[in-house]
Amino acid sequence: DWRDRSTAVLFGDGSGAAVLKRSKHGKGILSTYFRSDGNLAQLLHRRAGGAAQPFDAAALADRSFYIEMEGREVFKHAVRSMADACDRALDGAKLTGADIDLLIPHQANIRIIEATAKHAGIPMEKVFVNVDRYGNTSSASVPMALEEAMASGRVTDGSTVLLVAFGAGFTWASLVVRF
Repeated sequence: DWRDRSTAVLFGDGSGAAVLKRSKHGKGILSTYFRSDGNLAQLLHRRAGGAAQPFDAAALADRSFYIEMEGREVFKHAVRSMADACDRALDGAKLTGADIDLLIPHQANIRIIEATAKHAGIPMEKVFVNVDRYGNTSSASVPMALEEAMASGRVTDGSTVLLVAFGAGFTWASLVVRF
C-alpha cells in the first residue's frame, strides 16, 4: 500500500527453498527451535486475503488486503523472540555464539539484526546481511541469504551456521546446521 509509508518501503520480493539430504556423521541439522503466538497477530497482519476473505475488489477498495503493522511493537517482539530462538538452538546443539561461523538472521531491518547478533554473542563480521540490497523479503529472507552466503564462500564445508527467523502471526524459529 503505497499510501502507508510505514510498510510500503520496507518489503521486497523473493522466494527460496532448501533441499535436504542425508549427511555424514557430524554434519547436518544439529538443533531446531520453533514457536508461535497467535495472540500477537494483530500487530502485523492483513485483514483480508486467504480462504477466510479472498481477495476481491471490495478488499482492495477498503484497503483490508494491505499489510498493517504496529512497527515499534513488532520490533520489540522480533528482537526478544529472535534472541530467545538463538539461545534455544545454541543450547540444543550444546554450542555458544563463539562456536558459530555465520549467523543468517531474518532480514527485517539492520537494527533487529544487530540486536540479535549482540544477544547471541556473535560479532557483526560473522553475520550475513543483505537487507540493504533487497529489503525485507519476508519468509524468503533466510533462504535467499543462505544461498547468497554459500555462493559468496561465506558458508563452506564444515561451517557451523545459525539461522533465525521471525514472522507474522507471530512465529519465530532457529536452526543450527553444520555444512
